[in-house]
Amino acid sequence: MTTRTIVSVTGKDAATFLQGLLTNDITRLASAPGLAWTGVLTPQGKYLADFFVLGTADGLHLDLPTALADDLLKRLSMYKLRADVHLTPAHDIHVTRGLGHPPAGAAYPDPRHAALGWRHYGPTAGAKTNTDWDAIRVAHLIPETMIELIPNDSYILEWGFERLHGVDFRKGCYVGQEVTARMKHKTELRKGIARVSVSAPVPVGTEIMAGDKPVGQIFTQSNGQAIAYLRYDRATDAMTAGGAAVVYLGTG
Repeated sequence: MTTRTIVSVTGKDAATFLQGLLTNDITRLASAPGLAWTGVLTPQGKYLADFFVLGTADGLHLDLPTALADDLLKRLSMYKLRADVHLTPAHDIHVTRGLGHPPAGAAYPDPRHAALGWRHYGPTAGAKTNTDWDAIRVAHLIPETMIELIPNDSYILEWGFERLHGVDFRKGCYVGQEVTARMKHKTELRKGIARVSVSAPVPVGTEIMAGDKPVGQIFTQSNGQAIAYLRYDRATDAMTAGGAAVVYLGTG
């Protein structure tokens, strides 16, 4: 499991502040417990980070990938200006994830996909499980931070954020909203996340070729299949990645 950092967001402007920055609508979390998956973008609409926003009786909390936490908190602080918002590490909250019946307490379904089970937030970390999360992600085309989702290099609609409930097109403006809305309403995506079969394991990032033309890249692999970034109009039945044969299986 990716190491996580929990940050509490307090102050009378906390919900308004986050709502103006994030790709998803989190207003409901200010008044009712729940969990949302969302992202922060550059003004040019490129991905910077994805994370969960947790709403509890104690307020709002960010469930962040630790690898991105420092840079993300610096960026959020830059946008804070004079707003009454405080970002404080919550060392007394730990996240555990699992499948099946969730434990008692603050456990919520993973908002991205039912196959991802639940996320539980409590004072102690739960026991590790033997769940093959990569197999689940490949089967349901769910990108992961710092593997498929690379800061300053990804557009969220190409990586399935709409299908995975990470962006709301009915909310107000947020950083990067104009580019994201244009991609949604005025263009047809020609490239993005896809599932492929791969005849042998290859290093993450290996280029996919159709003859002498680059088609995309291979990422997470499990059980002979992989998450790929693919140019759909160049996908054929005769692709390769390194020495492996690659077959396009679809985007659903």
